[in-house]
Amino acid sequence: MRKLRFLLALLAIFSLFAVSCGDDDSADEPEPASTPDSGLIFHMITHSDDGPFWSVVKRGAEAAAADVGVTLVWNPSNNDPGVQASDIAAAVAANSDGIAASLPSPDQLIPPLQEAVAAGIPVYTLNSGVNDYQSIGATSHVGQTEVIAGNGAGLRFNDLGATKVLCGIQEQDNVALGERCDGLAETFNGEVIQGFMDLDANQVAQEGAINAALAADSDIDGFLGVGPVIAMSGLQAAKALGKDVGNSFHVGGFDITPDIIDAIESGEVAFTVDQQQYLQGYIPVVLMYLEATNQNTLGGGLPILTGPGFVTPDNAAAVKALVAAGTR
Repeated sequence: MRKLRFLLALLAIFSLFAVSCGDDDSADEPEPASTPDSGLIFHMITHSDDGPFWSVVKRGAEAAAADVGVTLVWNPSNNDPGVQASDIAAAVAANSDGIAASLPSPDQLIPPLQEAVAAGIPVYTLNSGVNDYQSIGATSHVGQTEVIAGNGAGLRFNDLGATKVLCGIQEQDNVALGERCDGLAETFNGEVIQGFMDLDANQVAQEGAINAALAADSDIDGFLGVGPVIAMSGLQAAKALGKDVGNSFHVGGFDITPDIIDAIESGEVAFTVDQQQYLQGYIPVVLMYLEATNQNTLGGGLPILTGPGFVTPDNAAAVKALVAAGTR
């Protein structure tokens, strides 16, 4: 009865929004998580580095697996699409009961996911893949529409009075990150400069690249980092150049870490776009369970959106407590 009440309550929650349309220990060894009682085995195969963003996705997936009683195999790839493709093929060979996968590199990942669908395995995309999940044959996508999220960032820079924004990217091959910058350019009234500013794994080089870009163009009065780490690198680079952050120079970011929440509370960062990544781990596991056990699907062929939301000085304190708990 407890599980039935849980599922009924969760379905009621889904009905409200379904119509709305990372350091890795080892990329080679899957990590079983949860205490199963259903006999179902699901695979979550992502470009995770298990850093501050993906660790929250993982907690959400593990919590859902425990709640519905399935075995969850967590496969991070540390931003290596070749490893991710190999993990998908291995899950298909193991006759997985469901695969949830991010799609940062569509050209390399669509074919193995199509093979999963052809093998009769339910597939869901999460985090990245909103533009391609239908061509895969996936049941649905769980995440945010990146262009729309970028649109919201552009409107916020307009409100801040910025005129020229540098949009910094931390993964060259992740198409979703470029879409965030593209969305910014669609709604921002000023000029947007987009560029790769080195990896999160090398924050010294990342800060240096941003510093050089800002120093080369004194008209830039805003920086958008399309992840939380690069947003903080942008803040540090601007401060090193003597920019008046929070006043005449504005910094925005994507996603949540304790550092970026602290910077928002202090007024140095204006906002961060929140895609609620805990839900991106939790919801696909529950959806795979419902499809496997009751032939239920949600979304009506449209993506199930987890964002964008925004963390600003108005709500940073409330979100901070949840970050400390590991669910935001």
